[in-house]
Amino acid sequence: MLAAATFAANVSAQGTAITSNKFGDNWYAGINVGATTPMQKWTNPWTGKADDAGFMKGFAPKLGVRVGKNLTTVFGLAADADLYFLSKSDSKSLMGTKTFIDGINVSLLGTFNLNNLFAGYQGEPRAFEVIALGGLGWGHAFGLGQKANAITSKAALDFAFNLGSAKALQLYIEPAVVFGLQSYGMKGALAWTSSDMNYDSRNGLFQLNVGLNYKFGNSNGTHNFAKAQLRDQNEIDQLNAKINELRADNNAKDGKIAAGNRTIADLQAQLTACQNKPAPTAKVQVVKETNQLQPIVIFGVGKSTLDNAGYASCEMVAKYMKNHKDTKIIVKGYASPEGDAAKNQKLSEARANSVKQALVKRYKIAADRIEAVGAGATSEISEENDFNRVAMFFTK
Repeated sequence: MLAAATFAANVSAQGTAITSNKFGDNWYAGINVGATTPMQKWTNPWTGKADDAGFMKGFAPKLGVRVGKNLTTVFGLAADADLYFLSKSDSKSLMGTKTFIDGINVSLLGTFNLNNLFAGYQGEPRAFEVIALGGLGWGHAFGLGQKANAITSKAALDFAFNLGSAKALQLYIEPAVVFGLQSYGMKGALAWTSSDMNYDSRNGLFQLNVGLNYKFGNSNGTHNFAKAQLRDQNEIDQLNAKINELRADNNAKDGKIAAGNRTIADLQAQLTACQNKPAPTAKVQVVKETNQLQPIVIFGVGKSTLDNAGYASCEMVAKYMKNHKDTKIIVKGYASPEGDAAKNQKLSEARANSVKQALVKRYKIAADRIEAVGAGATSEISEENDFNRVAMFFTK
């Protein structure tokens, strides 16, 4: 009942949020040594004779081991085992035995961290803590054919020092009392013959222990409880508002993307429709006064090879000639007036022949329908020299 009440108080009063306590977290193990003495003289109930053993008389050394787990920052459970040694066999014997191990006591204890209970947990253990322990167990005494078993009760108070930067080691000094509540079979502390369940100092031991516990590592990366990283409600509200704002922006962007996709689809459809339209028929105009066919072919400086624009002009003339089977033409090549006249003459002839070869080889016009003439340099076609480097078409 005390454990349940303390656990409830810890849950309701805990001021610091801590990380979750998994099954493998917050375990510890340790060892302790000490000395034990009876709480008072023992009197034989049948003879009325009192033993010499009493408080601070009839000492026995003890060795103990402890394994435990802290369930919360306040409450925990521990299993305790004590061995009692070298008790005298005379009247000062604690348990009236001659064996090397006189007795054992095993207890299941609840542990209560009083500092954390009343002052709260600050995120790590304090350098000094006071821990209360209490619980029930089983005791057994060995001796001279008189063996006794007892239901026992143990209460203790640990004055604990947490050592090291990680506070993984805990050194404690522990005064404790152990009572045999109900026992049978022999005289001595814990084992005075009794069938009643009661706390009788004639069945009690007082012991003083010094112990050392090691706290095993936890899933939170420490050897103890750690603070949980929590945010206040105002910060949570601000984060939610930011999330909602980002969601709204994202939805708006999704709408823009959808509109853009629709525009792209419309443009793609228009492009497809344009690509599927038949290409317009190229028309060649005839200047009747000079019998010149339009268009003309323009060449680069010092060049006599055709580029794409030149082939386009040749293609238009070729279509005209295919549509007019009896037409024969003269291709006249020109050069701009700068430079040597002889070289310009050869360049104009090369330009005329280049156009003729294109009409014959690429567009399959009969060679006898085309005459190529080099007209030399000229400045009469255009004031710009770039437009004097041409080849022109004339009907015969």
